[in-house]
Parts: sequence; structure tokens; C-alpha cells
Amino acid sequence: MAQSVTYGIDDVFAPGHVGELTQVIPTELVDAVLDETGTRERRLRSLPSRVGVYFVLALGLFEHLGAGLVWGKLVAGLTTAVPQTSEKALRDLRRRVGVAPLKRLFEVLAGPLAQPSTPGVRHRLWRTVAFDGCGSLNVPDHERNRSWLGRTERRHGPSGYPRLMLMTLCETGTRGLIDAVFGPASKGETDYAHDLVNRLTSDMLLLADRAFDSNRLLADIAAQGAQFLIRATSTRRPPVLALLPDGSYLTRIGGVRLRVIEAEVRSRTADGDFGGTYRLLTTLSDHRTDPADRLVGLYHERWEIETAYPALRHTLLKGRVLRSKDPVGLIQEMWGLLTIYQALRSMMVTAVETVPLCDPDRAGFTVALEAARDTVVSAAGTTTAAAPSGHSDLVRHIGTRVLRALLPQRRMRLSARIVKCGTSRYAIWNRDERPRDSTPITAVVITVHPPALPTAHAPDRATTGRWGQVCRILAENSNQAMHARDIAGNLGLTITGRVLSGFNAQLCYWARNGRLIRTAPSTYKTPLPEVLTTSTEP
Repeated sequence: MAQSVTYGIDDVFAPGHVGELTQVIPTELVDAVLDETGTRERRLRSLPSRVGVYFVLALGLFEHLGAGLVWGKLVAGLTTAVPQTSEKALRDLRRRVGVAPLKRLFEVLAGPLAQPSTPGVRHRLWRTVAFDGCGSLNVPDHERNRSWLGRTERRHGPSGYPRLMLMTLCETGTRGLIDAVFGPASKGETDYAHDLVNRLTSDMLLLADRAFDSNRLLADIAAQGAQFLIRATSTRRPPVLALLPDGSYLTRIGGVRLRVIEAEVRSRTADGDFGGTYRLLTTLSDHRTDPADRLVGLYHERWEIETAYPALRHTLLKGRVLRSKDPVGLIQEMWGLLTIYQALRSMMVTAVETVPLCDPDRAGFTVALEAARDTVVSAAGTTTAAAPSGHSDLVRHIGTRVLRALLPQRRMRLSARIVKCGTSRYAIWNRDERPRDSTPITAVVITVHPPALPTAHAPDRATTGRWGQVCRILAENSNQAMHARDIAGNLGLTITGRVLSGFNAQLCYWARNGRLIRTAPSTYKTPLPEVLTTSTEP
């Protein structure tokens, strides 16, 4: 008969811990996850499933060590005898535990970490979050991994290692993870983003880069009830429905009523001015409560997710290739890494929130990681006894180390974004000629540019030739946006692939010259001056 056996921290099976992080990932939670996923051992084993879960988590904590050395770290601080294990036994333990418990454990821990009153985590009523992809996680070059992930093609051939695409939804104020998905890089960031949309809630404000401005994705985010502030591509030319006093304007994209802010951001330094032009799409349409320049400054918070990935890729992984040589092992390893990352962020935020008005940005991830590793080796903080100082259990060794080494207030600095060339490890690409060294910013100038209103075309051009016919068709349709196929049908053109392609190219040419407005792929309308009004309504 199958039997279920539990073990304590002080018996022969004591490696079931991850040091002080065990307070965030207690044994009761691990046992509940094992029961829920049906992966608890069915007979008495020297290495039960609970030990297997903690061992996978320890692999993520000591990613630079082999399995045998990681096991040595787990048992180093224990006073009782522990089972003698081999590399094969540890490998079999991982296989027996599988993926489901680690994935479920991350799902339990994932979510916003900060309290509503924590500095730097909210914009008015909404918690600021962001999602973005990380496509630079290298995996072992093994046939089973290549069959799942393929290889990234470069100009001069495939990359040396298959790469895993990681996509996360991150709380920008704490860099904690709300959800994560990963898989082959060939799927694309936008497709992975759709998998994360259902985790958005009505109290969130999403910040995202210009890769995520597709009509379908914008509509899906709005359907969740969340607000968003997303940078649009430079090729978008949304129709102007109403001008607002702060220089922004209202439009409609993908059936969603949005506000567009076109602004130039210049950073002044001792070496000159640097910056660029931004076109932002947002559902925050009230210019009185959310002025355009304030939203442009808020968009900078999106970069917090870019600083979260180096903590995972370089601090935890130390830039190394992942250890697993098969897809199941990779998936298990990734969920273990993400769980450890989230547990560390949870302890960092809890510690920082004990200091009034302290921003979570000031907590050092490297400090917390090294402190957590020390507690694993010494087996310290594995119980939930009250701390002598009277603080919460989470503010003990790790929290104390974090508070002693708080980072200074963030300084306004600027430096070049350097990209290594694929053919030379010494070549760089510095598109906007920024200074190579970090340079203090003396001022940031945000200039909002109102849209240029189109002018009416000459009557004779609007009544003759193909252009005049297109104008009449759009006018008869009350200037509603029409697809190129419908316009061609009204012109009496024989709709074939070649004819439609040539006609669509002509419409694109007119749109580039300002004679038409492209509202969607192959969909156009005319820029009628009489529909452009100045509005003071939100």
C-alpha cells in the first residue's frame, strides 16, 4: 500500500531547506504543492520529493556549481547524519520531482510585492507594471534542446548556443515578478505577451516598449480593465479626433479610444544634449489629472524591467549557460530560478518597507543573494522562530544585510548604449553618439509637439483621375476607414493579387505624403480638416 511520509528539518532528511529563504518557501507550502500536483513519493525513500524540490531551488541559488557541490552546500550546516548521494541519484531525484511542483510553487509566490503606500510603486490609483522579453538565455548545445528551441540565425550563420526566450510581467517599483512564460525565441515577444495579458487587473498601469503596440494587443489589454502607457512605432499615423490643450490628442485604434502624446525628450549634459522623439499611446485620456509631460516622465519607469533581467541573467546565472540538456530539465530549471528570484525580491521588499519612505530600488540584489547563500551553507534561519530584535521573521540575516548596504539615491546619469558587433567582439554601435563614460545629467527637457493639421487639397485634384475617384468613394462612405480591397471593388477593378498589391502601394504612397491616413494595415481614410476640433473634455 502506498504511504505518505513527512520529515522534519532535524531528522536524517534535513537537506529539505534553502536557508533563510525557507521562511518564504516553508516546508508546509512545498508539501501542499507536492500533494496538489500528485508528485509526493509513494514509498519510503532516502531522498523524498520535498528534498528534491529544495534541491532544484538550491541549483538555481548556486548555478555556478555542479549538482554534487550544491548538495554539499545543503548538508554543510546540518548536525545530523545525511544520506550519501551520487550524481546519478541527484539526477534521478530531479526527474522524479518533475516540472509541475516547481511551476506551481512559482505561481503561488508570483504577484505584486509592495504595499500600496510603498514609495515608487504607484502612479495615482494604479500600480505600475511592465512586460518585456529577454532572449539572451543560452542553453546547452544538445540535440534535444535544439529540437525544441532551434538555433538563432545570424548574418554569418547560426548562433553558438540555442537560446530561450523569457517573457515576464514585472512590478516596476520592486522588480518582483507577477507572471512569466518562456519557450522558443521563434515565437516572438508579442505572442508571449498575449499569454501574460490575463494577469493584468484593473488596478494596474502597464508600461511597454514599441514592440507591443499592435491593435489586437492594445484591445486585449483594454479588455482586462487595465490602463496602459505604450510607446508606438514611428510608422504609426493615428487619426486626430480631438486636440487637447497640453498638445496631446485623442484617437481610436483597434476600436479603443486612446490618447496620443508626441514629445521630444532631451537630456542636457556637459558633453551636449542627447535624446529622441517618443510617441506614446495611453488610455489615461484626462489631460488635467495626467498631463502629457508627466506621463512622458513616467514612461521612464519601464526600464526597471530591463534592470531586473541582469539580476537574473548575470547575478544569479553569472552569465553562464543553463545546466540542463533536455527540454524537461530546462523547464524545471527555469521555474526553479524564477522561484528563487521571487523569494529574494520578497525578502528585500519586506526589509526595505521597515524603513520609512525608503524606495525598494535601493535594495541591492547581489547583497541579498550572497546573504542567502551564506544561510544555506550554515542552515541558518530555516525555522520560523521569532527574531530577537522583534522584527518580522523575514527581516533577519538577509534583511539586515540588505539594510546595512542600501544603495544611494539614484543619480541622473547618461552613457552610451553599446552593442557588440556579431563579427567582432571589439566593435561597438553607438547610434546617437552618447559619451562612452557615465555623465551626469543637469536637466531633462520634455517638449510636447501637437500634431500637424492636414491642409485641404486643391478642388481640381480632388475631382480628377484616380485620386478624385478615391476621394468620392471615401466621402460617400462618410469618410469611415475603408480597406484597400473595398475601395478597389468600388472602383470596378478586377481584384487579383497583383492588382490589389499595386493599388495598395499607391494608397501607401498617398498616405506617406499626407493625402490619406492609414488607420490599420491596408485601411485608409482622408484627413478632413472639419473633423479636427479642440477639446477640453477628458
